[in-house]
Amino acid sequence: MIDRRTHLAALVAFAAAVLPVRSLRALEAIMEEQFPEYGLIGQMIAQPGQRAALAAVLTEGTSRMPGNFAYIVGEDSENLDALWIVELWADKAAHAASLQLPEVQAAIAKGRPLIAGFGSRAEFKPVAKAGA
Repeated sequence: MIDRRTHLAALVAFAAAVLPVRSLRALEAIMEEQFPEYGLIGQMIAQPGQRAALAAVLTEGTSRMPGNFAYIVGEDSENLDALWIVELWADKAAHAASLQLPEVQAAIAKGRPLIAGFGSRAEFKPVAKAGA
């Protein structure tokens, strides 16, 4: 088991590695004007052999969530059934409001049968941004 700081560092590195440069620049531009006040990192365990299907469902209806700076779904490198979800939000209320969106509710309902359980979860307050 690794600590939260190591999780966060690894997930930020993951995001930098997998997001297209264009997406990173768009995120940086948004963060120049605003800065997220709430972050969430969580591990979700899919039913055996269902990780790709669950990842696809988790990203349905997530392209337009007010107050969301980033929503990243990544595959765990050690557990073939696990995913990591990294989220940056304007604030905790924006995250809570997103859970009420019809598109997000539909994705939750569709994904529920694919979920075997949950691993580590951490809420955090972003305090610094690396890079120029």
